[in-house]
Amino acid sequence: MKKILILFFAVILLFAISSVASGFGGCESDCLKCHKLSRTDAEKVLKPMVPDVTVESVRMSPAKGLWEIALNSGGKKGIAYVDFSLDNIIVGSIVQIKTKVNLTQERMMQISKVDVSSVNLDNTILMGAKDAKHKIIVFDDPD
Repeated sequence: MKKILILFFAVILLFAISSVASGFGGCESDCLKCHKLSRTDAEKVLKPMVPDVTVESVRMSPAKGLWEIALNSGGKKGIAYVDFSLDNIIVGSIVQIKTKVNLTQERMMQISKVDVSSVNLDNTILMGAKDAKHKIIVFDDPD
C-alpha cells in the first residue's frame, strides 16, 4: 500500500512540474503552431486602452506564453506584452534571470534605430570632408 501511495504522489508531482515548466501558454515546443496574433488583432486588443495606438510588429516574446507587441502611440515607440488569452497586458521589462540582460531594453534599441541613409541632408551645415568615411549628424533646435 505504501508503494502505491508513493507512486501516486510521484505521478501527481510529475504532472505538476510539467505544467509549471511549460509556462503560461502550455506549449511544448513551437507555440506558433497553436497560437496566432496579427497586427490588426493586436490593435483591436489595445485600442480600448490606447485609442491612438499603431501596432508596428507582433512576435513571440522571450517569455513563453506572451506576445511582444512593438507599438507607436502619440509618436512614441514602446513595447507591451499580451498573454495568449488576450486578457492581460504587461507593460514593463523582461529581464533574463541567468544573464541579467534586460531583453525589453535591447528590443527597444532595435526598433528605435534610425536608418541614417534616409535622413535628408539637403539643408545642412557641412563641417569637414564631404566624402569622409565616418559622419556624425547632429540635430539641434535653434529656438
